[in-house]
Amino acid sequence: MSSEQDHLKDTDTEARFEFKKEENAAVRSDKGLTEEVIRMISEDKDEPDWMLERRLRALEQYQNMPMPSDWPGMPDLSGLDVEEIVPYIRPDVDKREGVDDWTELPDEIKDTFDKLGIPEAEKNALSGVGAQYESEVVYQNMQEQWEEKGVIFMNMDRAVQEHPELVKEHFMTTCVPPSDNKFAALHGAVWSGGSFVYVPEGVTVEMPVQAYFRMNSEGMGQFEHTLIIAEEGSEVHYIEGCSAPKYGTHNLHSGGVEVFVGEDAHVQYSTVQNWSKNTFNLNTKRAIVESGGTMEWVSGSMGSKATMLYPCSILKGRGATDTHITIAFAGEGQDIDTGAKVYHNAPETSSTIESKSISKDGGRTNYRGLVHIADGAENSSTAVECDALMFDNESTSDTMPYMEIEESKVDVAHEATVGKIGDEDIFYLQSRGLDDDDAKKMIVAGFIEPITEELPIEYAVELNRLIELEMEGSLG
Repeated sequence: MSSEQDHLKDTDTEARFEFKKEENAAVRSDKGLTEEVIRMISEDKDEPDWMLERRLRALEQYQNMPMPSDWPGMPDLSGLDVEEIVPYIRPDVDKREGVDDWTELPDEIKDTFDKLGIPEAEKNALSGVGAQYESEVVYQNMQEQWEEKGVIFMNMDRAVQEHPELVKEHFMTTCVPPSDNKFAALHGAVWSGGSFVYVPEGVTVEMPVQAYFRMNSEGMGQFEHTLIIAEEGSEVHYIEGCSAPKYGTHNLHSGGVEVFVGEDAHVQYSTVQNWSKNTFNLNTKRAIVESGGTMEWVSGSMGSKATMLYPCSILKGRGATDTHITIAFAGEGQDIDTGAKVYHNAPETSSTIESKSISKDGGRTNYRGLVHIADGAENSSTAVECDALMFDNESTSDTMPYMEIEESKVDVAHEATVGKIGDEDIFYLQSRGLDDDDAKKMIVAGFIEPITEELPIEYAVELNRLIELEMEGSLG
């Protein structure tokens, strides 16, 4: 490995994320969303007829839905023209199903993931790793000890071919149907790549599995789909990283995530998204949690022009539990609209939402959340805490919590605080020998600590460093 790559991984987070590669595509679709484009994508993947039919139904739903425009305080999407987005770029690699040996990747793709530090992460503390470049997964590997226990970790395109019954049953049927919203329908029509994770009953995957999604080409869309099925009494932690370099035209990321948490199972889904400031980040993520199951969402969102991201959990069975821990950072020209949704549809269910947001240089953050407790979901509880930190008078931070309580025998708590970094705090730290910038960084690090302590150490360090770069205005 070159000394330049060592330097990038070890010391220069900014350079690690901002580099670009010349596009080298085996297949590139036309711009826009048409039936011809959908059929071309499906044919290029050699998909079964049932998946093509689902894509075409989703396309019809997308075309019949209006663009969201009436949400109070929603990000401005007027600059997004889906007809100018290239929805599918298949990178030029030898093996369509992806390889399980880094040395088999083309040099330009291997160099990309070397700079992002993915091979080292796999060696250190992961049960499995997947890496997606443009529209397809180019690398996938799972430790043999988990495969022997029946754990499946592969890209979604391969799962369609090798596990059709599981995919048919779970893919965009009850969890995230295309009818849910316009961008879910868009995703259902043009999805490509992503991860399929299946954990058998009673199996605990002791180390996390990770997928990394890199969008390299200008003007493209990335639409990966992640499907996680954790059977009764199983446990798994899935980590997702995302990034893209900055270009002069808009990119679109519209991923989909579906998680099925069986009885007494435990799933943690952690993501750090560092899209560039020309990217619209519009995702749909949802989990269905059975009796006694636990779902944890841990997410950090930054870098995009506009983000709309509200992971949702449906607590379907008695005693199901949900936790959301989120952080959002908005700098100049950014509108980061994030939050959480929880539906308590059974008795004795519980949820906790902890949201942290930081805004500077005129950026805007917003917590948008919904907690619904259905009639009959007695002895359920929810606690929502939203904290916002602003650097200046030009920045804004809003909180829009919605509570729909249809049951009287419940415990509901909500707390929200908004504040600016205090001069007295900075002065105190300066008196202890820190300069102004380091004092602010220390305050922010303490502010987001409840988030970072939930992440593996490599991701916590990366998140802190990314936020430091955003504070400096260094990232595109």
